[in-house]
Amino acid sequence: MYIRALMKKAIACLLLGVCLVSFKPHQSVKIARLKYNGGGDWYANKTSLPNLISFCNRNLGTTIAREEDVVEAGSADLYNYPFIHITGHGNIVLSAQEAENLRNYLIAGGFLHADDNYGMDKFFRREMKKVFPELELVELPYSHPIYRQKFVFERGLPKVHEHDGKPAQGFGLIYKGRLVCFYSYECDLGNGWEDADVHNDPEVVRQKALQMGANIIQYVFAN
Repeated sequence: MYIRALMKKAIACLLLGVCLVSFKPHQSVKIARLKYNGGGDWYANKTSLPNLISFCNRNLGTTIAREEDVVEAGSADLYNYPFIHITGHGNIVLSAQEAENLRNYLIAGGFLHADDNYGMDKFFRREMKKVFPELELVELPYSHPIYRQKFVFERGLPKVHEHDGKPAQGFGLIYKGRLVCFYSYECDLGNGWEDADVHNDPEVVRQKALQMGANIIQYVFAN
């Protein structure tokens, strides 16, 4: 696992083509929620990640710490986590330093899962252009391995909440052939991960959301 000193070596390692993140499913690791500025509710869906972690530990054999950490995009601590989750309903603002740090983290082997909790889309897209101005978010085909881990989703992302009635879509940022960011849109996976009494979703919907979340985790740990 990372230590803070690795961040100082990040640029040199990147130039040498070294991937800083190398986690195995059986290793005890922590995942984190990304805290951001701009006024959006980065803290939304408070029960979602603990429930996803518990589901993964039971069904995938992972040993992820039960509670997620919180990390800021500009922090050296970002490099301690193989998987970062960002969600919310509103504005996101990344400073130039935060965008650069997040870019280096992702290029070095880290992974970002963004889940639009409704209203985040235009802000997330804008800020990710600061991180990877040369890349576009592309919709992933249903044949992509992220939909075909332990659980197979022949039609891509499950639909948890309706929002604007649009189909659920999974977008990716691909850097030099590697998926570094997966963006679940018009889907609301995080709501599906929450405790059953939060949104009163049918259990079959919650299970599909958790299974898709587990696929994302499994994909990250295997690649």
